[in-house]
Amino acid sequence: MSCATRPYVLLSCATSIDGYIDDAADQRLLLSNADDLDRVDAVRASCDAILVGAGTVRRDDPRLLVRSAHRRAERVAGGRPASPTKVTLTARGDLDPTARFFTAGESDRLVYCATGALEKTRERVGRLATVVDAGDPVDPDWLLRDLAGRGVRRLMVEGGGTVHAQFLAAGLADELHLVIAPFFVGDGRAPRFVGEGDFPWHPGRRARLAEARQIGDVVLLRYALSDRCADT
Repeated sequence: MSCATRPYVLLSCATSIDGYIDDAADQRLLLSNADDLDRVDAVRASCDAILVGAGTVRRDDPRLLVRSAHRRAERVAGGRPASPTKVTLTARGDLDPTARFFTAGESDRLVYCATGALEKTRERVGRLATVVDAGDPVDPDWLLRDLAGRGVRRLMVEGGGTVHAQFLAAGLADELHLVIAPFFVGDGRAPRFVGEGDFPWHPGRRARLAEARQIGDVVLLRYALSDRCADT
């Protein structure tokens, strides 16, 4: 797909030093700090939509809203909704209508669903979100074209690891924000940033590091994954 026909895609993730995005405990592991969370909020405010996988909706129950009242007001003053459109994708339709993805804020909500789970998904969350048949399996390339047709020019992908791997392996990412927390998890039961995959970046084609920045006790590594990503 031509870059001109899809949104600018920015992937955002925080990991431990050894590459884990969580531990195996029930409570969510905090990998970032207050200053970095504010940076993430600013990035959210700059986007038209935020995407997470259904697993992240179930596990983390994220609100996916712009937290800063000032940033929300700036968006509204510019003629945009207070927070970006929320987007998720699901293969099975196992989504809880009481999840904060559906109940928090006034943002539009899009659920891209595998064809085989379309009826189930519409029964569960069709009153709360627009449910879209995205093929079987869900095709991220088609999904991006559909988002572009809905006016999404800048998309933030916040995970989890399976979704990040899909966009990376398909060469559909323009920029990666990878935050490294100053500790190890060391538990093979815990989820990693990405698993195995045939990724476009390898020893023979190295990703370009556009920025490295210390933010308190974490480090932000910003990788340019396409020519659309600027150095600033």
